[in-house]
Amino acid sequence: MKSINIVVMAMILAGCTGGSGQTQTTAADTAEVKNYRWKMITTWPKNLPGLGAAPERLAQKLRVMSAGRLDIKVYGAGELVGALEVFDAVSQGTAQMGHGAAYYWRGKIPAAAFFATVPFGMNAQEMNGWLHYGGGLELWRELYAPFNLVPFAAGNSGVQMAGWFNKEINSVDDLKGLKMRIPGLGGEVLARAGGTPVVLPGGEIYTALQTGVIDATEWVGPYNDLAFSLHTAAKYYYYPGWHEPGPTLEAMVNKEAWDSLPADLQMMIEVATRAINDDMLSEFTARNNAALVTLVQEHGVQLRRLPDDVLVKLKAISKEVVAEAALENELAERIHNSYTTFQQDVARYHSYSEQAYLNAR
Repeated sequence: MKSINIVVMAMILAGCTGGSGQTQTTAADTAEVKNYRWKMITTWPKNLPGLGAAPERLAQKLRVMSAGRLDIKVYGAGELVGALEVFDAVSQGTAQMGHGAAYYWRGKIPAAAFFATVPFGMNAQEMNGWLHYGGGLELWRELYAPFNLVPFAAGNSGVQMAGWFNKEINSVDDLKGLKMRIPGLGGEVLARAGGTPVVLPGGEIYTALQTGVIDATEWVGPYNDLAFSLHTAAKYYYYPGWHEPGPTLEAMVNKEAWDSLPADLQMMIEVATRAINDDMLSEFTARNNAALVTLVQEHGVQLRRLPDDVLVKLKAISKEVVAEAALENELAERIHNSYTTFQQDVARYHSYSEQAYLNAR
């Protein structure tokens, strides 16, 4: 019986080891773990609070989530490429990833502005609804596909301020001849109102305003504007930000780089960008009020509301500009129709919910 037991045990062990005396392993057990070292270029000055912090936080989250398998080095504007060169650089593979805002590429893709912000359009909450549950993200990716890019929503500042002005705005006539830093569809609206829109990266705004190259500028809101010391270059601070009610920032990934990642790292990027998208809005919501108090009470900034007739005129022009943006091609028309239909539907509901509550409060 002892001999029989020994033979049986030997047969069992041979079966477990494939008869070679070695423990069997699967391909997954023996596959070498691959690490990815990426570069992320941005349109923002390095470590700028809010906008510049977002890509740094995104890289850090991905580094931790992946246990170092996806290690991304972040470059601020001008460190690797210019602020307004990010789109082309990521498209061409100079960097695997970029962080910016889609309206900066309007000269290349006019319909891209819909995925940043639209004058008198949707706010941050509504933009997130459209992008993630209303078909917006799918249209965005279709728009960027010919450029070898995969976009993600990766930040939102909430409704911005109308901007900094070196003269008072009392009527529509005061917009005529005004040289203002303002990108996207908002810039086209200003042009039709008689002003001159100027597109400048964030790092050049202060000097341009201080030296009189421009008469006014929009940037973000109190938190970022205070960090840029714009209150020392202009006297009047106007609201509301009609031109950027829900500005979405983007993370874009080079398509070949994206396809090279395993499914788990792709999912980490999906999750981390969603987290950063929410995180930025939370930060601006928390920081803007205190910054505005500092600007007004400590620095004597004159806070002004744009006159009603100015807002009415800008809104009328905005409708024309947004409608014309649909005429570029069939895809632009689908994007326009999707955006405007979602805005109409969500505005109807929000009149009974968010807006009704705010009015009651």
